[in-house]
Amino acid sequence: MVSAADRAKDPARTSVWLTHRPPPRTRRTDRPAGLDRERITEATVRLLDAEGLAKLSMRRLAARLDVTAMSLYWYVDTKDDLLELALDRVYGEIAAPPPDAPWEPRLRALARAYRELLVRHVWVSPLAGTFLNCGPHATRMSHAVQDAIGATGLPRERQAGALSAVFQFVYGFGTVEGRFGQRSAEAGLSKDAWFRRAMAAVQDQPQLGPAVEGVRDLIAARGGDTVEEMYERDFSFALDLLIAGIDAMRARYA
Repeated sequence: MVSAADRAKDPARTSVWLTHRPPPRTRRTDRPAGLDRERITEATVRLLDAEGLAKLSMRRLAARLDVTAMSLYWYVDTKDDLLELALDRVYGEIAAPPPDAPWEPRLRALARAYRELLVRHVWVSPLAGTFLNCGPHATRMSHAVQDAIGATGLPRERQAGALSAVFQFVYGFGTVEGRFGQRSAEAGLSKDAWFRRAMAAVQDQPQLGPAVEGVRDLIAARGGDTVEEMYERDFSFALDLLIAGIDAMRARYA
């Protein structure tokens, strides 16, 4: 078996879900009662939500759990293990739609749920693609997405492209929306107040005049009295465009 030290140094390590790890030994007395992977994972999610990726460490997590940092190594080998476990845990917040529902409402529900996840847990987007995401919750979501895309009737060789069109869009949109919310919170302002401040700062730069006018016109045309409303209208219309595109391609291949 590969040691924890070797795994930590191995850039090609695969996943915490694919590594056999014997259950914690019970003969030592320094293993805190009531501590397990479940509790550690929940605490990791809370810490990431509160302080972000940069501040996650075994020591900070241990302090939250009121245990020693070394006691965590009874259950995980590396910080990457913590991140993988936390990532899969929050994917469990996405409810899989009924598999017998039509493909369009299924795809819309999954797209919205993924967007909400990225906004709610801003630390998730930097981790996308870093790990294999083959934990139970991520795998369940992946199957739900594949089933919805498969139900469109698109040829098999076109389904991956349709999946990418929808969920790469959602990833980008949700990432930007989540980081905007995080930035406004860090500034101690509401999203609307931060938006007004940012727009005012840009408008004070004469060299940006034409660009500012264009942005102002777009904002006025799309409507919405709040940042939340503007995000919602943009997301809804963009998703409508993608769904319509899939529908058009279905007709082409019918």
